[in-house]
Formats: sequence, structure tokens, C-alpha cells
Amino acid sequence: MSATVVFHRLAAREYRTSRDWYAARSDSVAERFRIAVDRAVARVEAEADALPSFSGPYRWVRVRRFPYLLVCRRKSAEVIMIVAVAHTSRRPAYWHRRL
Repeated sequence: MSATVVFHRLAAREYRTSRDWYAARSDSVAERFRIAVDRAVARVEAEADALPSFSGPYRWVRVRRFPYLLVCRRKSAEVIMIVAVAHTSRRPAYWHRRL
């Protein structure tokens, strides 16, 4: 049984900001970014407990072909929260305080 994936409000903002950055340069790249994030979310939904872990309850999945990770944690048996859409070269673990 797969869980429902929800975005923390700050992770949703990070996603929109990143997508907008790509869209300002190329609509097609922004669309590829959206598709890559959707696929990463599908992986979280399907196999969250099998993803590589950070410290504590956090797990991550790479957004293919883009320098981003989706960082998630299980909130309950039914809900997994994406806590960050984190660029791989910026501010490591800044998202640790998000619930």
C-alpha cells in the first residue's frame, strides 16, 4: 500500500522557485524539471521506506538529470512529507528543523 505524499509549505516554495528559475531560461527545461520531480515523488510514494536515509527519520531521492534531492520523512503510516527540494550544492541540511 502506498502512502500519500504531501509537500511542506517551504518545500513547495522551493519547488516553485526552482521551476520558475528554469522557466525563465527555457520552457522545455522547466517542463523536464516538473516531470523529473513528479517521477521522484512517485518513487517516494511507492518505496519511501527503501530510500537511502539521512540522519534520523529523513530519507532522500535524487531528481534525475537535475541537481536536486527530495528529502522526505514519514509522518504516519498514510502520509509522507517532502520537507525539502534541496539543491545538491547549497546549504547542506538546512531543512533539518522542518517538522
